[in-house]
Amino acid sequence: MSEYKYNDATKIIHDTVRPDPQTGAVNAPVYFSSTFAQKDPLELGKYDYARSGNPTRDQVEESIANLEGGSRGFAFATGMAAITAAFLTLHQGDHIIITKDVYGGTFRLVTELLPNYGISHTFVDLNDKDALEAAYQENTKVVYAETPSNPTLTVVDLQATAKSAHAHGALLFADNTFMTPLHQKPLSLGADLVIHSATKFLSGHSDILAGLVVTRDAALGDAIYFIQNAMGATLSVGDCWLLLRGLKTLKVRLQTETENATKLAQWLQQQPAVKAVNYPGLESDKNFAIQSKQALSGGAVLSFDISSEDNVRTLVQHLKLPIFSVSLGAVETILSYPCTMSHAELSPDEQQESGVTPGLLRLSAGLEDLEDLKQDFAQALAHIPAASITTQPKPAVTEG
Repeated sequence: MSEYKYNDATKIIHDTVRPDPQTGAVNAPVYFSSTFAQKDPLELGKYDYARSGNPTRDQVEESIANLEGGSRGFAFATGMAAITAAFLTLHQGDHIIITKDVYGGTFRLVTELLPNYGISHTFVDLNDKDALEAAYQENTKVVYAETPSNPTLTVVDLQATAKSAHAHGALLFADNTFMTPLHQKPLSLGADLVIHSATKFLSGHSDILAGLVVTRDAALGDAIYFIQNAMGATLSVGDCWLLLRGLKTLKVRLQTETENATKLAQWLQQQPAVKAVNYPGLESDKNFAIQSKQALSGGAVLSFDISSEDNVRTLVQHLKLPIFSVSLGAVETILSYPCTMSHAELSPDEQQESGVTPGLLRLSAGLEDLEDLKQDFAQALAHIPAASITTQPKPAVTEG
């Protein structure tokens, strides 16, 4: 009989709750130590200096690798540190193909920093087969996908993109922050490396910054470890412990947050002041078919357009429940304005090209009561002048 394989919800608990063999403590010890005593001057132990390895960090890295189905995991100080480490596996003269809908911090890294090291890039719609094929160069080493994308919730077909990348001798890197390994597994769809801003859903409480990388094979894992150790942007041991604590409740948090996001998206579609809703969990969304094929849900993040900057200001001034701030993936509902927050690095023309319009807001659904959230949005939307609303036909929606 083959060995029984645990489901992800069980894996999380099994990986984050490991009774200490000496004391029986069910929570991971926090090893606040920068250095470790050695018994032999020539044969050093597994741990010598905390930048190179720490037992608490090991548990985080093993947990995320197990959840994503990868060979090795790595914990970094921030999501951007994780993304940077992934790109630093490239060399001078290499070329990247990157989805045109991408987080502003990634856009800044690719357009303003990597060129200084001789690494070039091409932005493209990864689902456009002809455009993707035309973007390949002899020196293309990585195709980079973010799916669903921030903040337009555009979905990339990971299987098709992986097949294309590998046919050209390139690797596929995928940012899985919005979906988490509970609702999407890029490695199983052909990706070679997965990135998370663990600041978001994986920690889930707006209390730490963290980034994670998981690699499919050992060779790429060795390259990431070398960069992690050489550059030193590792996750602090205290934040490792908080991330482990956050992971324990990921399933129940994500389940409720996704339910709230789905129902809010359906409800927002019917509001006169809302011009458009972007959410791949809606059957009317252009991304629904691909998302349904490769993920278990539409996720807990959506975006919606209310036509203008003035309308955004009016809405934000009258809302009471959502926190208006940067970031996402927390127990509280967070409302963000990409033009001045996540995508402030882009020029107005670049924002427009990326679908970041002046009336676009990003919503990360939290754990509040759904009816309370609807009531709050209803009273705030009622303050938007009717004359300012850009109307378009509303799709028929049956709320579930």
